[in-house]
Amino acid sequence: MVSACRTGVNYVGLVLVSAGVCAQGTTGLELSFSNPGARAMGFGGAFLGLADDATAAYANPAGLVQLTRPEVSLEGRAWSYDTPFTLGGRASGQPTGRGIDTAAGLRRAVSTEEARDLSFLSLVYPYGRWSLALYRHQLASFRSRFTVNGLFAESSEGSTVRLDDARSASRLDHVAFGLSAGYRVSDRLSVGLGLSRVTGSVEIVQETFRPDDDTDEAFFAPSSFLPGRSIGTTELLTDDVDWTLLAGFLWRIAGNVSLGGVYRQGPAFGTDAIARAGPAFDPDVPPGSERRFRTVLQTPDVYGLGLAARLMDGALTLGLDWVRVEYSDLLDGLGPELFTDLPLIDDGNEIHGGLEWVFLPAAPLIALRAGAWLDPDHRFRAAPGTADPFQPALFRGGSDEVHLAVGLGLAFRTFQLDVGADFSELVDTVSISMIYPF
Repeated sequence: MVSACRTGVNYVGLVLVSAGVCAQGTTGLELSFSNPGARAMGFGGAFLGLADDATAAYANPAGLVQLTRPEVSLEGRAWSYDTPFTLGGRASGQPTGRGIDTAAGLRRAVSTEEARDLSFLSLVYPYGRWSLALYRHQLASFRSRFTVNGLFAESSEGSTVRLDDARSASRLDHVAFGLSAGYRVSDRLSVGLGLSRVTGSVEIVQETFRPDDDTDEAFFAPSSFLPGRSIGTTELLTDDVDWTLLAGFLWRIAGNVSLGGVYRQGPAFGTDAIARAGPAFDPDVPPGSERRFRTVLQTPDVYGLGLAARLMDGALTLGLDWVRVEYSDLLDGLGPELFTDLPLIDDGNEIHGGLEWVFLPAAPLIALRAGAWLDPDHRFRAAPGTADPFQPALFRGGSDEVHLAVGLGLAFRTFQLDVGADFSELVDTVSISMIYPF
């Protein structure tokens, strides 16, 4: 049996995808396509057919015409992310029984990170058949970390190979500043348009290492991540701006039943991919030598339809949304001359449903909300038939998740306060928002 170590820092190829697109070994980057506002969160995100407060500036601008007075909306959110990743183990073949290569299967771990931010702020001003809105929306606020230490596989020649050990950290922040307008075409139909300036900030850094020395004993031992054994660092850095479009409609079908629809264009950001050699990369390459490439990080387009019904003189409101997220856009901007053997990601269909019960009459008005939604699997998975023995272990895909949501609203004479919470296996979100009409 011949032991071989897989070289991890190439100036082109899969390593830049591993470090840059999805942080090698993790399930993916977590982008949020939910509607803003704690009230919408309490509905399980089903708000396209309602869109009856200032958050409609982003959720569905056609709904802005339902507001009769100027209105300000403010929301803060807190996120907790659990991101699974492959820590080590056996990607293929039988364990040798040496060192840490003793058990079949993979060792998995979870990165837990938290984020908090002012997630939404808007000002709506109605004027005749028109309503105009300015808004700021936090489209993404994500953090993760991972380590690979001792991942083995069997090569096509039958030898044992080891993936270069790695440490990685990811940070993703997208913020939109937008202008939306709604226009009342008739008593039953309104339309809306929006234009936003989206700032994208991404920093994904991964450093790879050889075993502590060149002996067989070190090859099968845990890595100590010694600076002198660093093969190099790969980075994906985004600090760019793009302009995107937003469009929607709201149609009162009959009585208190309405249908809403929306299209949101995903921003595309120019991104620098950097590979920097470490002291263990190659004796002929000076440490610190680097290559830079320019690529595009394309975020998904989103479109959806929503139904809403107001029943029992307004005491009960029901909402149901279908949302299509084109996750495959994430890979469209990567040039084939730089990236080969890419993992795959599927587009997804989200289903949102929820209800609100308002205690009438009461002072203040008290609203209880509950909802749920299906979050389709949108994690990277290995391409079928890939020649890389490690890709199926690193990019394993996932499963659909069900989110459960609850909410509480208090409507006072001069303002409205809402609280919402959304819970799932991997992501928990808490929201507090206030609406102030004047």
